[in-house]
Amino acid sequence: MAEKSFTHFDASGNANMVDVTDKAETFREAVAAGSVIMEADTLAMIAQGDHKKGDVLAVARIAGIQAAKKCSDLIPLCHPLMLTSVKLEFDIDRDNNAVHIRARCKLSGQTGVEMEALTAVSVAALTIYDMCKAVDKGMTVNNVRLVSKSGGRSGEWSAAS
Repeated sequence: MAEKSFTHFDASGNANMVDVTDKAETFREAVAAGSVIMEADTLAMIAQGDHKKGDVLAVARIAGIQAAKKCSDLIPLCHPLMLTSVKLEFDIDRDNNAVHIRARCKLSGQTGVEMEALTAVSVAALTIYDMCKAVDKGMTVNNVRLVSKSGGRSGEWSAAS
């Protein structure tokens, strides 16, 4: 039997959602990362919890989790998934005036969670920017990338260090 092709295009070349009906459910996990670079005073304000709008990282964590859960509403042709875990971690890097963000998404399903992890990092970073833009419009969101993934037919993958 010929192997089924997983593509976003049908036989006529029209975009469609990939049909994963025949794929086996497996445990899948993806980790994504990114950074927000800012002025030292902005980073200190975030680290000390002194922002008048509240705890920037707590709000960014919630925003990232919500974004992962709604990824299929944001990314065309992305499958709606029943995530079993979404975790965001933030690392304050005073040497580089940065907040580093890491998201880990998990599920048991027929398709991977890479887009959910990437979306979580992106929206968390944008939330940090949004909450702090009044004091630092020069912030940059940098290097949003997939760090690792596991599960499915393609198995394990990890970015080069």
